Amino acid sequence: MSIYIQTEDFDLSEELKRLRDGRQDIGAVVSFLGTVRDIHDDQSILSMELEHYPGMTELVLGEIVDEARRRWDIVDLTVIHRVGKLKLSDQIVLVAVASRHRRDAFMACEYLIDMLKARAPFWKKEETASGMRWVKAKSSDQDVLDRWKK
Repeated sequence: MSIYIQTEDFDLSEELKRLRDGRQDIGAVVSFLGTVRDIHDDQSILSMELEHYPGMTELVLGEIVDEARRRWDIVDLTVIHRVGKLKLSDQIVLVAVASRHRRDAFMACEYLIDMLKARAPFWKKEETASGMRWVKAKSSDQDVLDRWKK
């Protein structure tokens, strides 16, 4: 289980290869790759800056991973979340889950990215033509948390 918070970019192919290398017990790998998009709330985005609280962020990510491991049969996983200034189309986050069966991999991957979005202590600022603005939490974040309480 690997969790990284980093400023530098990552190679998706290399990360998936690393996850699978030497493993014959993996029957499925499901991944989610999040990127910087060009629009948010009908405003054009020029760039994005992500901040975190070192130590606290890793702790929360570890708790989220532990919860996923209790719920599903996960062989291995990788979570990478970038911080710092990012340009349009830059990779922000990778969640990759390896399991024996596809259902566990799909469910765990979806859970992990939902929890990262709703619970992980990252703060985002977007640069628009009118300046920088903080991205506020959405009411749908609570809906996502409620969905997984079952």
